[in-house]
Amino acid sequence: MNTASHTATDDILAARDGDIAALQRVLTSSRQNLRRYAEYHCVVNDAEDAVQECMMLVSRRIGDLRVAESFTSWMFRIVKRECNRLKRGMRLLTGDAITEDILPLGHFEPVELRHDVAAALESLPIHYREIILLRDLEGLTIQEIAQRLDLTPEATKSRLHRARVLAREYLES
Repeated sequence: MNTASHTATDDILAARDGDIAALQRVLTSSRQNLRRYAEYHCVVNDAEDAVQECMMLVSRRIGDLRVAESFTSWMFRIVKRECNRLKRGMRLLTGDAITEDILPLGHFEPVELRHDVAAALESLPIHYREIILLRDLEGLTIQEIAQRLDLTPEATKSRLHRARVLAREYLES
């Protein structure tokens, strides 16, 4: 391929078809724009985490991309969804409303917080633990979770809500 005619779309198509070097070029060239977008949409300390999660998800799912031209908007949607997931996680842990300018809570030590969250998850019945992990750790959509667990989307939402309520109750006790 002539490098003069080589475009970003060519890299996206090659990455979609499994070319690892093309995927690295696409991710490298997208990183700065993703970071700026994440800084606008995330709580200040979550921007880099959102970008990293986005890049990992893109690496795993780029083969599912149907139209190369929608790649950029797809990545921005992933980053925004990840920012929202991180905000929801903070709300789940604290019970507080999340605003755009919220700063991380100073009274939780990271190790202590990890232990508390792990204990809360362990306290849940397996079907509740599984749905929280699929949604909040793996970032699956309600539809994807419903398919994986052989549930309706409505039942999936209900189970996820109940799991979060139970986890919140555990953390508040």
